[in-house]
Amino acid sequence: MIDALTVAVGAAALALAAWCGFAAYRDQPTKDWHFIGMAVVTVLVVVQLVVGVVLLARGEKPGDGTGIFVAYLLGAAAAVPAAGFMSLAERTRWGSATVAAGAVVLAVLEVRLFDIWGGSGA
Repeated sequence: MIDALTVAVGAAALALAAWCGFAAYRDQPTKDWHFIGMAVVTVLVVVQLVVGVVLLARGEKPGDGTGIFVAYLLGAAAAVPAAGFMSLAERTRWGSATVAAGAVVLAVLEVRLFDIWGGSGA
């Protein structure tokens, strides 16, 4: 994996978590700007997904197994969109809290992806 991309996704996820967490603290639901932030994070994760699949197609192998790596890649790609969808159903501060939690989950998944790949750049 590309270490810089993993760090960028993790940092963007934590920034989104802080932003939506602050909105929840201020008793605000998710707003259009939050969804733009979710889209940016999702684009970064989709780029990471494509890079991961290309690396696997080129014959590179993660240290802890291909199956678990692909599962984490797919889970990372789904974390923020799923939280954003759930926040649409809950148009209170808890919608913002849900997105914040989903973004924290994504950041943790990024750390785990780094570990699964082998902890070093490709």
